[in-house]
Amino acid sequence: MKRLDGKIAIITGAARGIGFGIAKTYAEEGAQVIIIDLSQDAVDEAVKTLTDASYLATGFAADVTDNAVIEKIFKQIFNEFGKIDILINNAGITRDGLLMKMKEADWDLVMNVNLKGTFICTQKVCRYMMKKRSGAIINIASVIGLMGNAGQANYAASKGGTIAFTKSAAKEFASRNIRVNAIAPGFIETEMTARLSEEVIANYAKAIPLNKMGSIRDVANCCVFLASEDSNYITGQTIQVDGGLIM
Repeated sequence: MKRLDGKIAIITGAARGIGFGIAKTYAEEGAQVIIIDLSQDAVDEAVKTLTDASYLATGFAADVTDNAVIEKIFKQIFNEFGKIDILINNAGITRDGLLMKMKEADWDLVMNVNLKGTFICTQKVCRYMMKKRSGAIINIASVIGLMGNAGQANYAASKGGTIAFTKSAAKEFASRNIRVNAIAPGFIETEMTARLSEEVIANYAKAIPLNKMGSIRDVANCCVFLASEDSNYITGQTIQVDGGLIM
C-alpha cells in the first residue's frame, strides 16, 4: 500500500521546480494532487505530464494572494472530493537586492506571496480539515529564514515569518488533529542552480558537510513523510533538508 493512497493534496506553486517534484512524488504515492500556480498554460502542462503517466491530477490557475479566488477554489475542491487531507504551501518568489537600495514594491511583493499567501491558503483549508478532524499542512520555508542572507532581507523575513507562522498554526490546530510543519531546504538542484558555474557550486559545497547539493526528490520525500502516518506525532517543527549546511 502506498503511503498517500486516497489522500487529496493541494500543492501551490506546483507547475514546475520543487513544487512539481512534490506533486509528482505525491502522485506516485497514491495521492490525488491538485496543482495551483499562476499560469494556466503551465498548470495544464504539469497536469498533463502527470495524467499521461496515469497519475491522479488536476489543477487551477490562481494567485495565492487573492483571498476570494483561493476561497472559491478550495470550496470547489472540497465539494468535488469530499475532503482535503494535505496542503503544501510552496508558492514563493524572490526579488533580491541590498537592503539600502531595495524597492518597497519588491519588499511588499515577496512578503505578500511568500507569507500572506501561506496565511490565506492555510486559513481557507483549515475549516475543511477541522470538519474531518484531520489534516497535514506543510510550509516550504528556507534555510535563509533561519540564517539570513545578504541581499535577501525580504526573502529571509518572509521565510522566517513562515517558520514562526508554522509554530503558531500548529498550536491552534493540534486539538483538531491537524499537524502543521515546515521544511527548510538548503542548496537544492533546480533549473535556477543549473545555470550556476562549477566554481560557484564548489564554493557552496564547502559549507555543506555532505559536500553536494540536494535534489528536489530529497525535499519531496520529506514532504511525503510529514503528510503520512509515519509522522503522526510531529507538529510545529521545521525540518532542514540542507546536507548539514554550516550556518
